[in-house]
Amino acid sequence: MENIKVVFFGTPVFACAVLQTLLDEHYDVIAAVSQPDKPVGRKHILEKTPVKLLAEKYGIPVIQPVKLRAESSLVTDLEPDLIVTCAYGQIIPDDILACPKYGCVNIHPSLLPRYRGGAPVHRAVWAGDAQTGVCLMEMVHRMDAGRVWARTYVSIDPDDTTESLNVRLIDASVNLVREYLPAYIRGELKGEEQDESLVVIARNIAPEEEQVHFSAEDIQNLYNHVRALIDWPVSYGIVDGKRIKFYRAGMEKGETGSCPGTILGFRDHAMTVACKGGVLKVYELQPEGKKKMTADAFANGAGRSFIGKIFE
Repeated sequence: MENIKVVFFGTPVFACAVLQTLLDEHYDVIAAVSQPDKPVGRKHILEKTPVKLLAEKYGIPVIQPVKLRAESSLVTDLEPDLIVTCAYGQIIPDDILACPKYGCVNIHPSLLPRYRGGAPVHRAVWAGDAQTGVCLMEMVHRMDAGRVWARTYVSIDPDDTTESLNVRLIDASVNLVREYLPAYIRGELKGEEQDESLVVIARNIAPEEEQVHFSAEDIQNLYNHVRALIDWPVSYGIVDGKRIKFYRAGMEKGETGSCPGTILGFRDHAMTVACKGGVLKVYELQPEGKKKMTADAFANGAGRSFIGKIFE
């Protein structure tokens, strides 16, 4: 594929695997488009996006428009043969979609039309789905609404987090690009129109969704909520007006006889919290104003003073 000029659009680590695969398969990646660098930490030091770091490693020019629509000529003037996107983070304007002779394709981590949008992996875990996957799809003006050229399936284990599931989805994305992108370019894939009656929108995680309300969810739904937000943006509960973030957790089903949200104690290296129909076992947490720590470390410090207290 040395003669196929590709412009790649992507931002996070997930997208890096797709870019690396294009390079390994000898596509001529002439530019990478990524979101602008963002200030990080208390000192607000600008941090390059993962895709930018990878592109610079290979000497690939990087374009980072604040508003792509206003600077689309930076892409169209390159006259690419193909545009490949994966987790870029902005809508691709029509003039860019129309410019490559082989069109624009997106690597999307869901089984479309289920979970169109920005948080398909989070939403699949949160819903308790047993299966998801990755689609090679046509880019059109509407969000994630184009034809699906190829798809691959990935199981979701009962204790998967978004972090652990992403590892397998990245592998599936790499295999999808290797196996099906050449066939797409040769015009050998028929494509499948999406059934609009089956569309589910995977909206981005809102800040208010990060809080766990123990009185509002049964143990299974609450556990799905917690594991869906690992390792980002991380769920939390509020006790005594302070947040405690939940970085690693498990669950046990069975009645406790205690009010949902009650901190029952510490056992099996976990802080145990009563829920509707079971117990949430928190193995790694971060009290507000403190560093992330194990439940054992928390118990050896201030943790035991929280026994009997109730999360809001």
